[in-house]
Amino acid sequence: MGLGMDSQAVRTRMVQKIAAQGIADPLVLGAIHTVQRHRFVDTALAIQAYEDTSLPIGLEQTISKPSVVARMIELLLGGRREANGRLGRVMEIGTGCGYQAAVLGCVAAEVYSIERLRGLHDKARENLRPFRLPNVHLLLGDGMAGYAKGAPYAGIIAAAGGEAMPQAWIDQLADGGRIIAPMHVPGGKQALIVVEKAGVQVKQTVLENVHFVPLKSGLA
Repeated sequence: MGLGMDSQAVRTRMVQKIAAQGIADPLVLGAIHTVQRHRFVDTALAIQAYEDTSLPIGLEQTISKPSVVARMIELLLGGRREANGRLGRVMEIGTGCGYQAAVLGCVAAEVYSIERLRGLHDKARENLRPFRLPNVHLLLGDGMAGYAKGAPYAGIIAAAGGEAMPQAWIDQLADGGRIIAPMHVPGGKQALIVVEKAGVQVKQTVLENVHFVPLKSGLA
C-alpha cells in the first residue's frame, strides 16, 4: 500500500465531500478525518477506502459508506450530550471491522460495541489495536440483547436492520437518549429510524431509506 493512502489530503477531500452532503457537526467531521479508513479494509480494497462507498469485509458483512456513518453519528449527537459537547456512554450494535467504533471513540466518552460473529470481533480487535482507544470496549455477544451492564446509554447505534426495535435497546437507553438504527418499514424497504426517550414517552421518527445487512440474533 502506498503512503498516498494515508495522506491528509485524501482524508480531507473525503470530509469535504461529506460536508457538502449536509453533515455540519465539527465533532463528527473531525472524527471522520482522524480515523484512517483504509486500515479497516483488505489491502486489495484500500484504494477505494476514501470513496463514499460501502465495501465487503468478509462473512457477508460490509463497512458502511463514510457519509452514512457520519449521518448516523450526527443524528446520535442530536440527543443527550455532555457539557463538553461529546456524547456520554454509547452502545454500538454490530462492530463489523471496527471502523464506526473508532469514529464513535472520538466523539463519545465510552463505547461498548457488540459483534455476534467471532471472525469479525477478532478482526475489529486487530484493526483497532494501533489506534489505542482505551474508551472503546469490544464485546462478543448478541446485539439484540444489548449490554445491560453498561446501561444506561446516551446513545445506541445499529449497523444492521431489523424487523422491529428490540425492547432491550429501549430499556437500556438513558432518559433524553437516542437510538439510531435501520429498520424495516411498510413496502419492504429499510429506513433510518430515530427513537427518542423522554421519561416513559418514546418517540419514533422515520427518515430516509437505507440499505443495511439484516439484524440477527445469536452468536456465530
